[in-house]
Amino acid sequence: MSSSNFVDYVKIYCKTGKGGPGSKHLYRDKLTMKGGPDGGDGGRGGHIILKGSKNHWTLIHLKYARHINAGDGGGGSQSRSFGKEGEDKTIEVPCGTVVYDAETGDYICDITDDGQEVILFAGGRGGQGNWHFRTSTNQTPRFAQPGEPSTERTVILQLKVLADVGLVGFPNAGKSTLLSVVSAAKPEIANYPFTTLVPNLGIVTYRDNRSFVMADIPGIIEGAAEGRGLGLRFLRHIERNSILLFMIPVDTEDIQKEYDILLNELKQYNPELVDKQRILAITKCDMLDEELLAEVKKDLPDNIQTVFISSLSGLGITELKDLIWTEINKESNKVVEISRRSIEITHHDAEIEEEEDDYEEEDEDDDLSKYKGIGWDEL
Repeated sequence: MSSSNFVDYVKIYCKTGKGGPGSKHLYRDKLTMKGGPDGGDGGRGGHIILKGSKNHWTLIHLKYARHINAGDGGGGSQSRSFGKEGEDKTIEVPCGTVVYDAETGDYICDITDDGQEVILFAGGRGGQGNWHFRTSTNQTPRFAQPGEPSTERTVILQLKVLADVGLVGFPNAGKSTLLSVVSAAKPEIANYPFTTLVPNLGIVTYRDNRSFVMADIPGIIEGAAEGRGLGLRFLRHIERNSILLFMIPVDTEDIQKEYDILLNELKQYNPELVDKQRILAITKCDMLDEELLAEVKKDLPDNIQTVFISSLSGLGITELKDLIWTEINKESNKVVEISRRSIEITHHDAEIEEEEDDYEEEDEDDDLSKYKGIGWDEL
């Protein structure tokens, strides 16, 4: 998928349907001159619903459809007939989508499974007809309840890639090359920084027809948590990975220092990432002999499982896949904690341009002063 088609951040305006008003009808026919109240209830307004779909990989289908409006409920009628319910609007999103309030940055909900449905905003309730308000002292109430007004809110949808393994490393650490070797994915590979501009997913085959998903995250540099390089745009994709595979080339001047920088950037972005299980892969090891590899092992970070690999020669690839399979199947790593922290609204992605829409709908029935009787706040 080209970088222009990978959209993982959109802001959309949502408006639910308003509830239909209750009926004030009084029963009349040729034999009944003064029948009692028989006004029916109004229909509820349409909901705004989010639905997970495995057929979507990005949010590009919402990039140019940023106004979602549900239908209004119909008014009640005679014979205690209910009004028609407003049309619901269902928004299909890829699994891994998180929703935030666009004004406050507060977490609202997330979609993780295919077919999962969440009512993002409920439509307004329909008003009760005058039949509900009959009493012994007021046998012919000539008022009914108006429907609840619609809800209007702007939300931010962020896609966080769901994968078993996330590749973490500086640019040109060999992440894309490894993904192309162990899976059928074809990421762009070149000898310059930030060749990978969007996350790439690959399904890695394992023994006995088993498999796991690996995600190639664009390169991290020092200061990424503060917005340098590709900045915060892709650090969020690491939050949903079960384990993290750190990748550092063997020809790096100081492996320990580079590992500490990567770990610190993750910590600065989200301290919860430090608690994830980590594996260290030393790449491009086909360049060194056994004597030099022995020297490199003396300077490795402590308390982390390390594998020496070469995507070119295949050195250590089988051992790496065995280690990854063991780790992702541990009970402690199977549950991916979902971060429900708020986001900083002032730090949006730099490339996202917010359009100023003068989108307003005039509601003919917004003036509720013409209704007499009981309102929703008085129930």
